[in-house]
Amino acid sequence: MEHNFTGPSYTIGIEEELMIVDGSSYELVNAIESLLEDAPDGDIKPELMESVLEIATKPARNTAEAGAQLRSLRRQVRDTAGERGLTIGSAGTHPYAMWEDQRIAARTRYRELVSALRFVARQELIFGLHVHVGVDGPDKAIHVADGMRVHLPVLLALSANSPFWRGDITGLASTRTPIFRAFPRVGVPPSYGDWARYEREIEFMISSGVMEDYTYLWYDVRPHPKLGTVEVRVCDAQTRVEHTLGLAALVQAMVKELCEHFDAGRRLGSYPWQMLDENRWLAARHGLDGELVDLPSNERVATKALARRLVDRLRDHAQDLGSAAELDGIDDLLNRGNGAARQIIVYEANHDLREVMGEIVKATEGNAED
Repeated sequence: MEHNFTGPSYTIGIEEELMIVDGSSYELVNAIESLLEDAPDGDIKPELMESVLEIATKPARNTAEAGAQLRSLRRQVRDTAGERGLTIGSAGTHPYAMWEDQRIAARTRYRELVSALRFVARQELIFGLHVHVGVDGPDKAIHVADGMRVHLPVLLALSANSPFWRGDITGLASTRTPIFRAFPRVGVPPSYGDWARYEREIEFMISSGVMEDYTYLWYDVRPHPKLGTVEVRVCDAQTRVEHTLGLAALVQAMVKELCEHFDAGRRLGSYPWQMLDENRWLAARHGLDGELVDLPSNERVATKALARRLVDRLRDHAQDLGSAAELDGIDDLLNRGNGAARQIIVYEANHDLREVMGEIVKATEGNAED
């Protein structure tokens, strides 16, 4: 399998899936084709449904550079949408939209996906944040992806931003997580160990006809050979751009630590897949307000304490990468709550989901101005 794990290491790219909504009612609108245009700071692309828009930055050296691009992209799509009486919003789910009202984007890949997965694909009205980090070697990329598995629940707890679904309060911090779990080849990936094994297993799946290529693996973290990156996909879309950048800075620092771990010839710890998956569930259910199992000690630890410990350990790596300032976004999530907690606070005032959506739109647009 061809790959581009040639460096430079630690370049960062950010992809955000955004809602396209009516400027007054905040209902989702099937309008992606009218918003596609060239973007000097990255790409504006369609997703599975016509009410979803993806923005993607170009590779950047650090989160400061990526942040400038991301703000520009948010501002561009907001302004273009505004000319059509529309706007954008960012969260893991739309609080009261119905998937039955959404049209599938007129793209061969998406139509074939719906043909293959049926209801599972049609009901996937969710919005995610993906972070790519460059890695300079195929075996190193596998080491990083394998090592990232233990960190996925913390990233999910920090990013949880989808407490509502189809007009209902679900009791989950990240409702997006179990919705997406209906897809095949999702969640915590297997541990591959090295590039040769990854290559064999991917080629086996392709030759068996179950998937066309490795991009049909939708795991929470995956190597991306074409781009030469490790892609972290576990996070809900973030309403505030500083939270997106904080999570991106944390992911970039995690990748650096794991790359250095590989370069030093060290081995990763081995933990039962069931415990990794259990921590993922606990993070989706409780967000930052619960506990996770600290796998090295096998003890339950407050999720916030585990996250703070991780951030403190990685802060020097972020400093070396020029991304330390953006870690303030993580501090804000830990001090003031993740997106799910903030949505619940708005909802509890009047039990008005349209008010919740209005706050999402306001915060999404406002951060485009920064």
